[in-house]
Amino acid sequence: MPTEPTKRHRVAFIFPIYDEEANIDLLHRTVDEVTAPVAGRYEFSFVYVDDGSRDGSLARLTELGARDTRVTVVELSRNFGHQMAVTAGLDLVDADAVIIMDSDLQDPPRVALELLEKWEEGYDVVYAQRRSRQDPTFKRFTASAFYWFLRKMAAVDIPKNTGDFRLVDRKVVDELRKYRERDRFLRGLVSYVGFKQTAVLFDRDKRHAGVTGYPLTKMLRFAADGILGFSVTPLRMITRMGYLISLASFVGVLYVIGVKLFAPETAVPGWAFITIAMFFLGGIQIIMLGVLGSYVGRTYSQVQNRPLYTVASVRTGAGEPAGAEAGEDSRSAAR
Repeated sequence: MPTEPTKRHRVAFIFPIYDEEANIDLLHRTVDEVTAPVAGRYEFSFVYVDDGSRDGSLARLTELGARDTRVTVVELSRNFGHQMAVTAGLDLVDADAVIIMDSDLQDPPRVALELLEKWEEGYDVVYAQRRSRQDPTFKRFTASAFYWFLRKMAAVDIPKNTGDFRLVDRKVVDELRKYRERDRFLRGLVSYVGFKQTAVLFDRDKRHAGVTGYPLTKMLRFAADGILGFSVTPLRMITRMGYLISLASFVGVLYVIGVKLFAPETAVPGWAFITIAMFFLGGIQIIMLGVLGSYVGRTYSQVQNRPLYTVASVRTGAGEPAGAEAGEDSRSAAR
């Protein structure tokens, strides 16, 4: 009796694209070469999510889709941000496992094979953990400070030196689709949902071309999303600081009373001290209000219940828009 051919696992790559015109062709060619030796075991597909690029990225992706039937191009109506672009890919994809990878080639595509090996061993999430990185000193310092601070503050254990470069099993993708918060921090969400997770160490390369989509301002906003989205520690710190200031004020009152009762001749008018103390307490109050405002603002954005993103078009490998059914699925998932 002839044996039935072994069913190949479906593995989808998700690439968020924003002004990466110079990287797209090399990225796809490199990933194709890396995955070719295991193409007999896996059925690969490639989902490119154009996040409102201002250069020729979309045209380049359309040409790529016309050449490779495995390519799907998702065009967002405007720039919604890296995390939303990845979310759009996760909402659309249909595969046994998904590999999320940035498009600047700093995440070496060859590492994807190691992620697949760990997945075959039974792990549901395999994240790529940076052993070294060829980034400027300031970038390395701020990244280290961010992960140290996040580990101290966050309520979940988010592995150090990890980005969104990871493999997630289908059941993890299904679980992530349930989480629709607007200020997204995907690596935190993946840690939060749990399942069996492990790391693969790698050395991060330099960016091939273009400029980073995460300047300092966006990095600070992203760090705030990670901290505020997975920790209420800032609120607890406000309470503790209030107790501390109240205690210091009480001690100060006791000191003033003691001086007035036991050594009135040494009392010196303290207008300078009072002025400084007022400015200090005013600054503390403004900081506290800012932290509270950040949480209130996130709540306001969430209760509006707007779609996380808007899909302008979905093109399959032939370069044609996907059918109405696929479009409806992607739009409904976005809500």
